[in-house]
Amino acid sequence: MSDLDRAAHALLRLPPSCGPVRLVAVDGHAGSGKSTLAARLSTVLGDAPVLHLDDLATHEELFAWTDRLRTQVLEPLSRGATASYRPYDWRLRRFGGARTLSPAPVVLVEGVGAGRRAVRPFLARLLWMERGPEQSWVRGRHRDGPEQAAFWDGWTVAETRHFARDPSRAFADTLVRECQEGYDWLPGPAVTTGTHHVVTQGHDPSSMN
Repeated sequence: MSDLDRAAHALLRLPPSCGPVRLVAVDGHAGSGKSTLAARLSTVLGDAPVLHLDDLATHEELFAWTDRLRTQVLEPLSRGATASYRPYDWRLRRFGGARTLSPAPVVLVEGVGAGRRAVRPFLARLLWMERGPEQSWVRGRHRDGPEQAAFWDGWTVAETRHFARDPSRAFADTLVRECQEGYDWLPGPAVTTGTHHVVTQGHDPSSMN
């Protein structure tokens, strides 16, 4: 059994955290490998739904997507209903047509800030990609090419400010380190300091700030 298979089985054993859903966040610096990990976990979970926070953010609101996440995704899932959201088109600078997100046993939400303070009460597990900011940003810039250099200059400032105000790593249940083959899964600060808590599926997402 691979490390991803073991991780998937462990996630399925967790109690639901948002209605019938085990909401699992994959957080980390931009370029750290979050979307790749989420895609691989989704596959071993039988194509579990994945929400990319890039679809909720905009050029003007890189981190001000909490209300959209609550009303379009968390509130429906907490009722066991299918969520519907309109992903942002980064090229056209506008929101597109609606997409749906089913209340599957596990739903993955990936992106910078997925483990932010307002979201943590609804998470069954918070995974943090264990790669430093500078190394992550170099990977991201290489991936996106020189035409996105100006965006990355602004992004690194915004991300640094976000994590200074609302850190995620300190509350992670698991630190995930990419290896040549697979991943290492290490206990996160929330486990080693005893700060992790499980919220029952009856939690009301409308109480988010």
